[in-house]
Amino acid sequence: MADEHHEEHDDHGNTVSAWFLTVSWIVAWTVAAVAIMTGGNLVTWTVIGLVASVALAVVAGVMKKAGLGRKEPRPVPPTREEWEAGRKATTASGQ
Repeated sequence: MADEHHEEHDDHGNTVSAWFLTVSWIVAWTVAAVAIMTGGNLVTWTVIGLVASVALAVVAGVMKKAGLGRKEPRPVPPTREEWEAGRKATTASGQ
């Protein structure tokens, strides 16, 4: 099921900074959830989770700037008109 869009870029967000952010947020919110379920204060642990999320996002941003993120800018998707024109051209050449 490979198509042209799939073959244009190969990382799909699989970078060190993206994985760091994903895993660290899962860990931070899991710790907060377990603390709440074991009797911790809901508001306190929610604030701790939010502060940790922001701090971890800053760290991931620094990692990205240090070269551990996406190397090229994200591709810009075509407008609806461009997509329709390309589809018509493909359909016309296929018949």
